[in-house]
Amino acid sequence: MGMMQEFKEFAVKGNVVDLAVGVIIGGAFGKIVTSFVSDIVMPPLGMAMGKVNFTDLFINLSDTPYDSLKAAKDAGAPVISYGVFINTMIDFIIIAFVIFLVIKQINRMKKEPAPAPPNTKDCPHCLSAIPINATKCGFCTSDLK
Repeated sequence: MGMMQEFKEFAVKGNVVDLAVGVIIGGAFGKIVTSFVSDIVMPPLGMAMGKVNFTDLFINLSDTPYDSLKAAKDAGAPVISYGVFINTMIDFIIIAFVIFLVIKQINRMKKEPAPAPPNTKDCPHCLSAIPINATKCGFCTSDLK
């Protein structure tokens, strides 16, 4: 079997295709959550904290003062963008929580395996566990009818 044939079999296996679909949907979902955090969650949170724009929160490591993170980055100044980091952490927490909820629902929908049928029974005389089809107890030698 040639390498191309092996690759073709690998690429069209169900798990690989499912993984590709999952990655694409995950990327799109990540963009939705990022937009949700930066456009819906953070503006009211910033207003509640005294009109703070989290994306403009930064620590300037240079001697030159800058009015905004964009101005500092455009000038090539070294900065610690902790506001952007806060947004990213909130993105992560929301995505992790949603994934937790999805996995919890998937696990709830999975059927529990049926319990195996019993393969032993108790002897009515000595109460020892014996094979279910036994006609005589191996412990007390009683006849089981």
